[in-house]
Amino acid sequence: MNEVIVDEEIKIENLIYEIRGKQVMLDSDLAILYGCKNGTKSINLAVKRHVKRFPDTFMFQLTEQESKFFWFQIETKKSNLEKRGGKYNKPYVFTEEGVAMLATVLRTPIAEEVSIKIMKAFVTMRKFINENKDIFKRLTTVEYEIIECKDKIDELFDKLEPKRIEKQKIFFNGEIYDSYSLIIELIKEASNRIIIIDNYIDKSILDMLIYKKESVRIELITSSHYLTKTDISKFNKQYPNLNIKYSNIFHDRFLIIDNTLYHCGASLKDLGKKCFGISKIEDKEYLNKILSRIN
Repeated sequence: MNEVIVDEEIKIENLIYEIRGKQVMLDSDLAILYGCKNGTKSINLAVKRHVKRFPDTFMFQLTEQESKFFWFQIETKKSNLEKRGGKYNKPYVFTEEGVAMLATVLRTPIAEEVSIKIMKAFVTMRKFINENKDIFKRLTTVEYEIIECKDKIDELFDKLEPKRIEKQKIFFNGEIYDSYSLIIELIKEASNRIIIIDNYIDKSILDMLIYKKESVRIELITSSHYLTKTDISKFNKQYPNLNIKYSNIFHDRFLIIDNTLYHCGASLKDLGKKCFGISKIEDKEYLNKILSRIN
């Protein structure tokens, strides 16, 4: 570690970024420079022990938008330390004062030596930025515009790209949220109709169906009478196009989204309570046979 840090090829200036009008350094870079054996954990622990020494002017956590801008900058500033354990969403950064304070609370053999080099790097960077502040101002504006444009493009493609529903999925006991989320995604995908064949349909299933698109028709096929006429009437007043039929010819549970058939190994009201599977049935012949029995 010491040999890497002393290496003159590593320019600390390449690890200094400008955020909120301040020159800052990333906690993971400082962990490497200061020789922290446990990485950022050592830094976090040192700060926690001396929290009063690190006000907001010394260190702060980046917001989500700042983080996007930060990672854009980091991709444009490659260094010998670029492989430092991967990116993470909202890092902590230290200002020049914070870096100096960090050196006093970290107990590493090279903290003092490296701190001096970092201070010199800050001075060099500050001088360079001051001499080229007009250029940096224009570059920052362009970078933000690129990020905003990229976000809009990503959002557009998210809307255009259909959701990828797995052909089959097994959920285990306790995976209630994950299984519930998958069913909600299926319901949201429907553009024309939703047909639920389940002998245990209750109000919890109506709660899932509120996520449908307004024009989507719903048909519930069940042998039970857990839902009352009042339940159905109230639902239709706010989320219309729900119809219920009573039939006892089905044993298993099925979900039809437009023209796609899914077999569900558990009642939709009991998702995640026991191990079960959801499978997409590709053969349209089975879909047609089920529809013929419903109609």
